[in-house]
Amino acid sequence: MTQTHASTTAPTEQEVSAIQGWATYLTDVEQRLGPYVARAESRQRAMIYLDGLLRPAERKNSWQLADICGEPTPYGFQYVLGRADWDADAVRDELRTSVIPHLGDPEAVLVLDETGLVNKGCHSAGVARQYTGTVGTVENCQIGVLLGDAGQLGHALVDRELSVPKAWANDRERCRQAGLPADRPCATTPQLARQMLARACAVGVPAKGVTGDRVDGADRRLWVWLEARPQAYGLAVSGQA
Repeated sequence: MTQTHASTTAPTEQEVSAIQGWATYLTDVEQRLGPYVARAESRQRAMIYLDGLLRPAERKNSWQLADICGEPTPYGFQYVLGRADWDADAVRDELRTSVIPHLGDPEAVLVLDETGLVNKGCHSAGVARQYTGTVGTVENCQIGVLLGDAGQLGHALVDRELSVPKAWANDRERCRQAGLPADRPCATTPQLARQMLARACAVGVPAKGVTGDRVDGADRRLWVWLEARPQAYGLAVSGQA
């Protein structure tokens, strides 16, 4: 019987340099984000999760990330994302601060996008029967508003907000059980879009223009706000606009 051996070719200098570069990058990320995660165990789990996101995988759900990271179950990742004590807004601000020097492009465009996450339950924050462009119908779902910065040097998400329907805003006990702050107001997605654009402008995210979909294009107050800014803008509109 013939026995074969796996190749043990040594990595090239370029490969070693790339590995060292990623290790340095992850260490820097850990130093940046560490202060915003209360417990050491959660910080460690969060870094394993981020490492998994950077690995090649067809999908990046918690089950698949657990598999490629050598975790027996995804429960540790789910705990960090849903129940661990960490400051999500501070992490967002830290991300935005790190993006500006690396991807800051005066010719970049700020991209607004509403996205829906279909959800069969009733306890997730902000979930309700509402229209989502993700599937093109009214579904039981959560709606989030995302703000991206896209330019020649790359693209990155720099802000996000969760839409809270009126049914939630008027039920403080339900909000408390879902972890929503007591002072969290009800706001339309265009209102959330204006808030995020204002934050981006306030911290100096460089951008030449703003673009958004038909939901934003139907909001006159957003038009007025944009017209008062020096940036160009282009919003999609429906046939009824």
